[in-house]
Amino acid sequence: MRPITARKGVATFRFARPATTSRGTLYEKRVRYLILSREDEAAIRGIGECSLFPGLSSDDRPDFDDRLDELIRNLNDGGLPGPGELDAWPSMAFALETALADLDGGGRGLLYPSAFTAGLASIPINGLIWMGPKEDMVAQVGRKLEEGFRCLKLKIGALAFEEEYAILSALRANFGEGELELRVDANGSFAPDEAQDKLARLAELRLHSIEQPIRAGQREAMAALCARSPLPIALDEELIGVVGIDARRRLLDDIRPSYLILKPGLLGGLRSCDEWRGLAAEFGIGWWATSALETAVGLNAVAQWTFATGNPMRQGLSTGKIFETTIPSPLELEGETLHFRPDRAWDLSAIDHGN
Repeated sequence: MRPITARKGVATFRFARPATTSRGTLYEKRVRYLILSREDEAAIRGIGECSLFPGLSSDDRPDFDDRLDELIRNLNDGGLPGPGELDAWPSMAFALETALADLDGGGRGLLYPSAFTAGLASIPINGLIWMGPKEDMVAQVGRKLEEGFRCLKLKIGALAFEEEYAILSALRANFGEGELELRVDANGSFAPDEAQDKLARLAELRLHSIEQPIRAGQREAMAALCARSPLPIALDEELIGVVGIDARRRLLDDIRPSYLILKPGLLGGLRSCDEWRGLAAEFGIGWWATSALETAVGLNAVAQWTFATGNPMRQGLSTGKIFETTIPSPLELEGETLHFRPDRAWDLSAIDHGN
């Protein structure tokens, strides 16, 4: 392999609206990028985004920047990480994997050339409804319906359960299953001793699924819920930090969920998610991909990989407009579909290429 020159880019983006989940509220996000080039082709750059989700990523640690700087020094000294070396740093593994793919593709942001990147096909997505006061959530729903979304994912767990149930009940009363698919994400907010009753109530509304009803790490309780729940359960946070095919197989064998939520930036990259996909097929489990508050650089990688898998489900890739200032890119949200416009150029000037 020809010598690689690596450096770090850093930029801070403010959310267009506070990003609230049951874990708290984010107002801005400091993003690190890994920028690669080769000595004989310095003008060609491959860029990968460290998809670090504050409070959720397993590598959200005080020494993150020190470890990223160390990775960059090693790359500049001619060394690539060996197998498993970045297992504890999934967002760096994602950044390195996608930056190398971008570099190999000529630095054009084309990681998986396809009908999607040619502008001939799009990806169906769900509309994301953030937690907030009841009136705000209802207004968000109204806007998404006006934009043409026919699948909505509502973050729940911040309001009283009865208030959130009332919102969902009103939606279902106005739109049948054939008109509107409803997904909910509890982000682990249900207590194990009350989760079964809440799942039974929610199932009456003919929801598609619920993500992570109880906090991750309660394997026995989650397995019991999946065995008895009338509402399909998807694992999300439960997958974070589970490394190695044997450990992943044991997790799925123990819990037996209906779906997996694959977030490449939190799970160690695209190849890592391919391993999860293979296990899902082995156990007869469905899956879909979700972005994790990435900017256009990370979202572009996740979108291209998702299209290449051929998964026809609506994907969780609707976070392209969450920041006040965005990175101009070929990605465009149009109603409930995500498009790649090959005639639109990237503008990466927002990224500070300092070390």
